[in-house]
Amino acid sequence: MILYPAIDLKDGQCVRLLRGEMDAATVFNDDPAAQARAFQDAGCEWIHLVDLNGAFAGEPVNGGAVEAILNAIDVPAQLGGGIRDMATIEGWIEKGLSRVILGTVAVENPDLVREAARAFPGKVAVGIDARDGRVATKGWAEETDVMVTDLAKSFEDAGVAAIIYTDINRDGAMQGPNVEATADLARAVSIPVIASGGVSSLDDLRALKSCGAPLDGAISGRALYDGAIDLNEALGVLKSA
Repeated sequence: MILYPAIDLKDGQCVRLLRGEMDAATVFNDDPAAQARAFQDAGCEWIHLVDLNGAFAGEPVNGGAVEAILNAIDVPAQLGGGIRDMATIEGWIEKGLSRVILGTVAVENPDLVREAARAFPGKVAVGIDARDGRVATKGWAEETDVMVTDLAKSFEDAGVAAIIYTDINRDGAMQGPNVEATADLARAVSIPVIASGGVSSLDDLRALKSCGAPLDGAISGRALYDGAIDLNEALGVLKSA
């Protein structure tokens, strides 16, 4: 399994939210590029980026910070938040982004996901964010009646590189991930699944690794910043057989 350290961008700074609430943001670093470089230097193989302002605005807002990160690191990075048209997808990939994460448009315009996955093989992931099994969109501000597994299965033949599954109620709350729901999703589809939301201890990582489902990796943010998870130990846990 791959550990994806998260850099959530709000107003050009590296922050973490509590359950997706923009007014419950904690600033952890005002130099996101330096933070990304530190993760790389510690041995991380990927960086997970989120443009929080962009997720609400529906277009990239923290582009300058993302470009600075891409210029500062050699490892691949994936980005979600405000990516809702083909021009934006093309632009980010041209600037060196290894993977775009499509969330809101996966619900509202699934044909765009399919088109992008065909145009950029291996570079398009679907972000599925959910409360109580139902998908939320537009920076988690709007809830839908779409069920997580139904949405994931609809992209089985689309060629997407991964599904990033976030349990919103767990995100930033340091209460542990929803291992059962994540494992159920991974068993339901053949697309690689990345767990997100609530990963707050080494035991959480061990639980995901031993859940009996083939997870591709896990995203962690707040726990890495406040020291609840030691990065070197976490990398060791996920790389061990």
